[in-house]
Amino acid sequence: MGQLLVIFWTALKLGLVSFGGPSAHLAYFERVYVKEKKWLTAVEYTDLVSLSQFLPGPASSQVGMGIGLKKGGILGSIVAFLGFTLPSVVVLMIFAYINAKGNWSLDWLHGLKLVAVAIVAHAILDMSKKIWHSKMAIILTVVATAVLLNWQTTYSTIIVLLIAALAGQLFLRQQQQALLVENVISKRIAAGFLIAFGVLLVALPLIAKLWPTTWLVMFEKFYTAGALVFGGGHVVLPLLEERLVETGLISLNDFLVGYGAVQAVPGPLFTFASYLGMVIGGIPMALLATVAIFLPAFLLIIGAYPFWQQIRSNPKWCGAFNGMNAAVIGVLIAAWITPIVTSTIHSWLDILWVILLFAMLLKWSPLLVVVVGILIGVFF
Repeated sequence: MGQLLVIFWTALKLGLVSFGGPSAHLAYFERVYVKEKKWLTAVEYTDLVSLSQFLPGPASSQVGMGIGLKKGGILGSIVAFLGFTLPSVVVLMIFAYINAKGNWSLDWLHGLKLVAVAIVAHAILDMSKKIWHSKMAIILTVVATAVLLNWQTTYSTIIVLLIAALAGQLFLRQQQQALLVENVISKRIAAGFLIAFGVLLVALPLIAKLWPTTWLVMFEKFYTAGALVFGGGHVVLPLLEERLVETGLISLNDFLVGYGAVQAVPGPLFTFASYLGMVIGGIPMALLATVAIFLPAFLLIIGAYPFWQQIRSNPKWCGAFNGMNAAVIGVLIAAWITPIVTSTIHSWLDILWVILLFAMLLKWSPLLVVVVGILIGVFF
């Protein structure tokens, strides 16, 4: 129990100060877990980060779960997740409550929307630099963008990612050096977690259609969104927008305000689900949404960890993920255009503010940019 409390307290302190998105989270983790605590070596940490990049879900959260797994087993993984995620969840639930009860200035809300435009644009630029290593990757991005702008259905994003994975297997293969990963749980137990992930992904949509209770439907929406995110937390935006805004469960205005607010809090971007659940159904729904959206990441990191050496050294897997990552840029661009830009940019002045906020993101933390965005909305 003492060790679990240490894991929780260490993760909680990180959850209170880890501003700046996934890349910044990983830098905080490296400083605390590797340099200060020495819970794992630099090589082991790098291997774990590499694994998280190949799995759907929030990369930094999965790294935190993996460190907790290595230090304290499955319970260690759970408490590491709780500690890192709790501050962001609490703050966003409070924000959703105040936003619903208060009479916020529409100009203030518009300032947050301008921040969302700039932040997603910055994420697209940053991710494209890491993924566009060939003409084929750029082509996949362009095709994915064009398809998703003209064909928007419940399964269009999934289909685009699957086709991109197939194209990646054919055209974007590259041999990766096998990496040594310590097996902290048995492969039989790990396989059970992977099976549970797959069973839930297939069964939940079917069960939700047969027994469409509110709780089951919402759990399915957030679980599938969390299970289908490749390329970072920002990619969850179009998936949640598709499942919640287009179905009328939450207004586009509330959705974009929440997405702007999540940039101002530390911790993982996936806690956006906590805000959405709070708006839709109060505290119980916020907790359900949070568990549902993070559950796929937890099942995958526990399940994949012992098998990482085989997965990492398979060129077919590498090619498939390269293809999906290229398509993910297209998913982001399409979501950035519609609905973010189309519902936010109403004048040339809005464009100038977005350019200013974007430039600030290159050197300032997202927290400061959010504050400036709010001030712009209030005063201008």
